[in-house]
Amino acid sequence: MLMMMLMMKKKGAKSLAVAAILLATVGAIVPPTKEDLNDMSVRGEKFVDAQVENAVNGVKVMKEAMQKTEEGRQKLLEQLEETRQQKEEALRAAQEKEAELERQLDVCNETTRSLWEECKPCLRRSCVKFYSRTCSSGSGLVGRQLEEVLNRTSPFSIWINGEKISDLQREGRRQNQELRQLQDRYSVMADGVDSVFSDSMKVAQHVHSGPLSFRVPSFFTTFYRRRRSAPPFFQDPFHSFQNLFSPFMNQNFPGSLDSAPDAGEDGEVNEDVVVTRPFGDGRMTCREIRRNSAGCLRFKDECEKCRAIEHVDCDGKRPLEAPLRRELEEATAAAERFTRHYDDVLKELEEKMFATSSMLDLLNRQFGWVSSLANNTRDSLFTVQGVTCKDPDPEPDQPSTVEEPTQTDVSLQIFDSPMNISVPGNLPWTDPKFPEVVAQKALDRYKESSV
Repeated sequence: MLMMMLMMKKKGAKSLAVAAILLATVGAIVPPTKEDLNDMSVRGEKFVDAQVENAVNGVKVMKEAMQKTEEGRQKLLEQLEETRQQKEEALRAAQEKEAELERQLDVCNETTRSLWEECKPCLRRSCVKFYSRTCSSGSGLVGRQLEEVLNRTSPFSIWINGEKISDLQREGRRQNQELRQLQDRYSVMADGVDSVFSDSMKVAQHVHSGPLSFRVPSFFTTFYRRRRSAPPFFQDPFHSFQNLFSPFMNQNFPGSLDSAPDAGEDGEVNEDVVVTRPFGDGRMTCREIRRNSAGCLRFKDECEKCRAIEHVDCDGKRPLEAPLRRELEEATAAAERFTRHYDDVLKELEEKMFATSSMLDLLNRQFGWVSSLANNTRDSLFTVQGVTCKDPDPEPDQPSTVEEPTQTDVSLQIFDSPMNISVPGNLPWTDPKFPEVVAQKALDRYKESSV
């Protein structure tokens, strides 16, 4: 009887052990087979393929944005060219009127020279006195600059705006240089987008060697044959487009007569105090006075000898009171008006380029990574090579229990890049979402290393 009880006890213990083993087997995560890995690779590659397609379409949006910007740019360039021609025509007219007026004034050169020598000290004294009383500093500098201006200025220039013509010519040179710089930077941006676009189209054709699920633009083949190589600035296709145009947005504009800050005598920038002149009409600023031709020469009405120059009799004629002077002033005013309009259009062009570059940066950061696949040599986009589930370490002196793994490590290759990815253990590899989660993590890491 005792023997039978012992045998039954042994048999029961063996059954419990078998049951425990079976229970552990049922609760544990079985490693994926080769077929399972292939299935994960197929589903993951489908996800990656969709992301590549989406990125290529995003790059197409970049290209279309550049084409739309080019249309608007050409219209603004046409406006600039028309305004430039009008400005130069007005300047030529002003110069012709000025030369003709000076020929008439040469008749009474001796008289005007004598008046001019008495006019200059008064002009300088009046300007410096007014400036030092109104502005914070720099009167000494103003006096020295004015002396230089008066020494190279004809007696009649204070009445016929001769210095203003020189200012407008200087502004024209500045505008031309600024437009050239803007054009050069636009070319760099266009070449950068072209480079990203053409590489992305190569990716599209390589990945979809069969029928495409999305349309490659018909102009791509012709474009690719004739496109220029990207300059050194875009050896890295993810360089900021916006940095190209930031310098233009940080400068004062327009700059005809009073936009650029001037340094005071101590090297500091003086305030732009706006004051009403104590004589005549109009307003002046400390900055305007410091610019001599636009400021101090306007004090001619304060000096008797300066006023006498305007009414000097030249062989029975008074040229400065004749219609010729009015025609000169009208031509100069027209040239100044066109100069300011040119600045306005140029500023609009710069703002348009800056806005486009900002948008391109956003699109490039999101989709430009696909262009880095242009040299990808693998036909497979995504391959899962192994899956390892890491079980939690059991606590000491605690009975062993079946728990979820702490994480799942996946070895894989995405494009040409091998890598290891960790997935939280609460997402088993048997979950249908597992391949997409792994592919997304791998793609995110690839983008980080590419962009």
